[in-house]
Amino acid sequence: MTLQYAHRESAGSEAPNPLADFLRAHRARITPVQAGIPSYGTTRRVPGLRREELAQLAGVSVNYYTRLEQGEAKNPSEGIITSLARALDLDEDATSYLHSIAGTTPPTHGTVDPGASEAGMSFTFERLVEYMPGTAAITLSATNDVLSCNHLAHQLFFAHMGQEDRDELGARWNTHRLLFTDPYTRDLYRHWHEEAALAVASLRFHAASAPDDAAVQALVGELCVTSSEFARLWAEHPVRRCTRGTKHLIHPGHGDLDLEYQVLHAPGGDGRRILIHTTTPGSPAADALHVLS
Repeated sequence: MTLQYAHRESAGSEAPNPLADFLRAHRARITPVQAGIPSYGTTRRVPGLRREELAQLAGVSVNYYTRLEQGEAKNPSEGIITSLARALDLDEDATSYLHSIAGTTPPTHGTVDPGASEAGMSFTFERLVEYMPGTAAITLSATNDVLSCNHLAHQLFFAHMGQEDRDELGARWNTHRLLFTDPYTRDLYRHWHEEAALAVASLRFHAASAPDDAAVQALVGELCVTSSEFARLWAEHPVRRCTRGTKHLIHPGHGDLDLEYQVLHAPGGDGRRILIHTTTPGSPAADALHVLS
């Protein structure tokens, strides 16, 4: 049976409902104290909010909210989704994701300039990494297949795979797959659990903008089967747009390295992006990158 966003459905069960799953997961996550609801000393059976409490906070009827969670209410209004996001105390990324899966904020896709097509050009988006010798640069697809990487990035993240494997970029080299299934990559991160949670949150954010992308569905389904840790994180519905931050590595030859990263998106809105890693000049990490390059 085909896996759809990691839901393995038994015969006769209902189809997956991302909106209902998201609401249940985040309602269970927010506590009455966070929501400003007095407990009056009573003992609660669950740590999160009750349906009626969230409905009251959002200003919707309990009956309608219950139907949303049960997947029975269709086409909620933008105002209702905005109110629910506010009641759940969602950040900007999670709010945007909630609107996307509810159908109230269609995903925004950039337009491609016909005169700027890369077809037939020797200089393409993927080749940009070759012109960044002082940084560890990786070109990624929308689902984090590695489309290209420069020498420094290869030495930092993929040295165990060998230069001969670079002909199989995209087929084997996927940063999500490596993070959850490759022991070398797992050991590379000092705070692997934080990196894993961030990767899942980023993938789920992308999945909302491309709900019918077969590549996303296949990757999520595969990782839910091969990694129980991925399956657990995916079920928690974390959402985050990852554009910059710090990666904390333990390099086999150079020890602890702290690298700042930033994401550059390709024009055209097709999901390709370049992941650039830099260091503070004069730092031990900068010295290590100089040696590796």
